[in-house]
Amino acid sequence: MAAPDREDRRLRSSTWFAGWGESAVEHRASVRALGIELKPDDDRPVIGIAQSASDLNPCNADLGSLAVAVKRGIWAAGGIPFEFPTISLGEDLMKPTAMLYRNLMAMDVEECLRSYPLDGVVLLANCDKTVPAQLMAAASADLPAIMLTGGQRRAGVFRGARLGAGSDLWRYSEERRAGRMTDAEWAELEACLGCSLGACNTMGTASTMALVAEALGMMLPGVAALPTGDARLVAAAETTGRRAVELVREDLRPSAILSAEAIDNAIVTLAAIGGSTNAVIHLCAIAGRRGLRPPLDRFDELGRPVPVIADIRPSGAFLMDAFHEAGGLPTLHAEIRDLLRPEARTVTGRTLGEAIDAAARTDGRVIRRRDDPLQATGAIAVLRGNLAPDGAILKLSAASPSLYRHRGPAFIFETYEEMLRLVDDPALPVTADSVLILRGVGPVGVPGMPEWGMIPLPSRLLAEGVTDMVRISDGRMSGTSYGTCILHVAPESAVGGPLALVQQGDPIELDVVARTLTLDVDQAELARRRAALAPAQTQHLRGWPRLYREHVLQAPEGCDLDLLVPSGPAALAFVEPTVGRS
Repeated sequence: MAAPDREDRRLRSSTWFAGWGESAVEHRASVRALGIELKPDDDRPVIGIAQSASDLNPCNADLGSLAVAVKRGIWAAGGIPFEFPTISLGEDLMKPTAMLYRNLMAMDVEECLRSYPLDGVVLLANCDKTVPAQLMAAASADLPAIMLTGGQRRAGVFRGARLGAGSDLWRYSEERRAGRMTDAEWAELEACLGCSLGACNTMGTASTMALVAEALGMMLPGVAALPTGDARLVAAAETTGRRAVELVREDLRPSAILSAEAIDNAIVTLAAIGGSTNAVIHLCAIAGRRGLRPPLDRFDELGRPVPVIADIRPSGAFLMDAFHEAGGLPTLHAEIRDLLRPEARTVTGRTLGEAIDAAARTDGRVIRRRDDPLQATGAIAVLRGNLAPDGAILKLSAASPSLYRHRGPAFIFETYEEMLRLVDDPALPVTADSVLILRGVGPVGVPGMPEWGMIPLPSRLLAEGVTDMVRISDGRMSGTSYGTCILHVAPESAVGGPLALVQQGDPIELDVVARTLTLDVDQAELARRRAALAPAQTQHLRGWPRLYREHVLQAPEGCDLDLLVPSGPAALAFVEPTVGRS
């Protein structure tokens, strides 16, 4: 759609600031207190900078310095910047999970965009849930928007080896629980882990979502993989600020960028990078805000022919700084161009294909060549069966092929606390063939769907040399995690999904090739168990957790709130506030 002529379009902010009426004078006087003088006929776009920096969130703590550079770019392009804080969601410290508050942050950002005199916005985020939350808000508000992420942290070094955030902690934790690592070595590792600000330097959810945002066309090409503190990221921040002003002048909005083609590009990208399973939920939520509802099977359909060519931990060998130096996302896209929708539009005003045309070609090491992939087919499989009638997810690139076909008896942990208490009990009645189940940890169950799906292997089995087992939950796992972990089982057990009906010792069968997950118990017995099923209980009876439990959708629908998802084309309209006397 062609942008309207400049003189035919009035800036949204002029509703607040234009003219000599009482309200306009009040509004201009308000910003004068900040040292910004506006004229009654000012035609400079007002650009918000939504940033989620917080001392409670080291992944996002450095965003303030990037906001300074973004402001420079906005001023230089003839705009007026207004920085404002948002909720900051940090997966490390926020319990039970930052996912519980992703939708709240999306509401926070959307309502700021609605209620303030903003013509466009720069979305400045970095941690797992902050990026999708801001994208969800931008999709709903549909003001001109562009995203910038804050980069990945520097790698610590432990005994000569560079540490991958998350992944190496889980690996060394298993070594310690197996008795192969001393307390002194464990303390030494801790001192090496938190050595800088920034997001996880592996292909965790933060890095995955930054690359997904770029694949969606919501970021400048090649920026998503820049490390924290890099001068090139600061330069990109200034360019992002300039581009935000141009987006307003061109009237280029998320509705023109977040198309079905863009969602497909993000799904293919997710497969090629061996990205976090959490991105499946976030992409469904972002798409849902624009009235696009890709079925869960779309991730399998598009992902199967996609080779995993990003050799990044936990699936591969390298860290995210190496991915950027190898050319970043444009270079990876160039290797799989025929699997993408190059006609999709981006915030540059050009297409994804044009960004690919300008990309450097891979040297075949960190971003591998198509004919020498890390894995021949896509990273994520969608499983269905009587245990997951609405679907479940398995990250193939982090799983053990030897377990792709497996049958074993269920061993159930009813709660996370029970799992922590029992998993290191040497008398735990499990073998390497057992299928470990943790239920009650889905969107409604905790609530919030924590990253508890990488159930620790029992320490007795670790000591015996077992390195992986089939694990099933209705929760999530960190993108830095690994193992044959079946996640997002839907419907979840807390709303009566079949996972609630499993009993100790029930035979469970996984067949990755057939994409099936089966509970081998006859229907009559399952019906008897369902009749005896007690409703799930919760301690959260007030506030946001209560609202969340009452309105959250299941994983295949993105775990958004039903009241935030448009019910039809008319519900996509952004309702402007009434602007008058304060």
